Amino acid sequence: MKTNQHIRLFVIASTVWFMFFLLGLPDYYLQYSTLLMIAFVVILILPISLIITRLFKGIKPNKRIKIAIWYAFYFTVILAIYDSIYCGIYLGYGIKYLWVFWFLSIYYLIPWLLFPLIATTLNRVKT
Repeated sequence: MKTNQHIRLFVIASTVWFMFFLLGLPDYYLQYSTLLMIAFVVILILPISLIITRLFKGIKPNKRIKIAIWYAFYFTVILAIYDSIYCGIYLGYGIKYLWVFWFLSIYYLIPWLLFPLIATTLNRVKT
């Protein structure tokens, strides 16, 4: 990927984190029940899958896996850094935030599984 693509992904990931931050106020989703958060985690996978599938269709098959890894990086590592700063440092949870905000921890794994899977699946079918 070119430098401008990395910058673009960083800006998009940062914007996505900030939007989810605002949606989670006032208690960064802790105000919702566990059942609602489970539903939110599951339901959110569909639009993410559709967006990534559409984006990956426009990428040459021989580059999809590499791009999938970069997308997973930006949409997990960058978000985890922001969450660590906000939840771990600012809110004072330290490393325990990974358990308190378990729904965030789940989303640190999903892109690493989902994005390469979508890329691989698109590579197996004619697009």
